[in-house]
Amino acid sequence: MAEEFEIRNKVAESGLINFDLTDLVPRGARKGIDLKDFLFMEMILKEKDFREKVAAMDAEEYRDTYVYIYNSADAIVPLWAYFLITAKLSPVTRKIVFGNREDLEVILMHNAIQKYDFSEMRGKRVLVKGCSDKEIPENAYIELVEQLQPVVKSLMFGEACSNVPILKN
Repeated sequence: MAEEFEIRNKVAESGLINFDLTDLVPRGARKGIDLKDFLFMEMILKEKDFREKVAAMDAEEYRDTYVYIYNSADAIVPLWAYFLITAKLSPVTRKIVFGNREDLEVILMHNAIQKYDFSEMRGKRVLVKGCSDKEIPENAYIELVEQLQPVVKSLMFGEACSNVPILKN
């Protein structure tokens, strides 16, 4: 008494598009530069010494990396100091920002979302994956909703078996 039955993937049949923000995370090394290492006694910027240290930097160490420049010292650093480091490294890096690692990730995700072509999702039901092995800045989810809201038929967050409806157009 063997009954014939067909195994069906109801999620695939539903026309639901699964979107994983981690697919947009730019690949490549991230490197930080702490300006305190360029300061006299980690407190004072002496222009001549600073320029010499920047000139001595090996730019190749930063080739094809994403760089964030920060200052962990309690010192006032003039804006031109950031100009010098950026001018030295920008020909070889992928991106340079002022701030910490989290600031860099927010900017990278912003750029990735702005460049992404969401036209394939026009009029579709979209599920944004909720769990990830990579850390995604919260702001990326906000920007993603801004981009998807005028395009999609419906937007959900979570997993196919357990999702939260966000909007319907």
